[in-house]
Amino acid sequence: MSNFYEKIAFCASDSPKAQRAMKKLIQKYGQSDFATAQIVVALGGDGFMLQTLHKTMDYKIPVYGMHCGSVGFLMNDFHDKDLIERLIKARPKDIYPLYMNVLDRDNIEHHALALNEVSLFRTSYQAAKIKIIIDGKIRLKELICDGVLLATPAGSTAYNLSAHGPILPIDSPLLALTPISPFRPRRWRGAILHNSAKVSFRTIEPEKRPVSAVADNREFKNITRVDVREDRSKKVTLLFDPEHGLEERVLNEQFQF
Repeated sequence: MSNFYEKIAFCASDSPKAQRAMKKLIQKYGQSDFATAQIVVALGGDGFMLQTLHKTMDYKIPVYGMHCGSVGFLMNDFHDKDLIERLIKARPKDIYPLYMNVLDRDNIEHHALALNEVSLFRTSYQAAKIKIIIDGKIRLKELICDGVLLATPAGSTAYNLSAHGPILPIDSPLLALTPISPFRPRRWRGAILHNSAKVSFRTIEPEKRPVSAVADNREFKNITRVDVREDRSKKVTLLFDPEHGLEERVLNEQFQF
C-alpha cells in the first residue's frame, strides 16, 4: 500500500487555509510536478478544481480534491490523516468536456473546452436574441433572453441549477439546455438533449445586441455563432471517497431545500 501513489502533485487555491494545508502535506508526502505525478491532490473549492482539471487534462492523471474553499461539490472532506489510504480507496469518475467553437464579428474562430457548461450572455442593456439549432434543425427561431447555457451532467448542479435547469444523473448520456432569464418564449424552460447532439447558437442583431460566449472560465466577446458538442477524445478523472461519491452528491442535491 505504501508503494502506491508515491508521486503526488499538490496544488492549492490562494486562500490561506488551502496554502497552509498544502505546505503541511508537502512536508509529509513530498511534491511532484504534473508531468511525473501519479495523482494530483487539489486543495480549494469547486472553482479551483475546475482550473486544476483543465491544467491536468492533457497529463491524463486522476485528481483528488479536498475542500478548502467556499463551494465543495467536486471535493472530498479535508483532513490530512491517512491520505494514501484514502487515495487508494477512492472511486474514479470520468467526465467528458464540451468542445466549443466560436465565430466572432471579425470572423475569427476561437476554441475552448468546458467541463461544466458553455454559456452565452448578453453584454449590453438590451436582451440577447438567439437562434437555437440542434443537429442541423432549427428548434427555436428566436430566444429573447439574458442568455442560454448547455451543461454537462457534472455541470448541471452548478450555474445550470441556479438558472432553474434540471439536475442530470452523473452517468446519464444527456446534456441540459437551459435559458437564462427568458422573456420570449416566456413558457420555454429549456430541453434535455442526448450527449451526441450538436448544438448551434446564432446571435440575431449581434452589433445591436452583443453577446459573449463562455466555456467554464474562458470568455469570448462579440460572437455571432457558437457550435457545441461533447468531446469524447478527452476526459478528466475525479476521485471521490467511497461514502461520498459524485452520484450520491447529485442525488442529495435534488432534495436540498
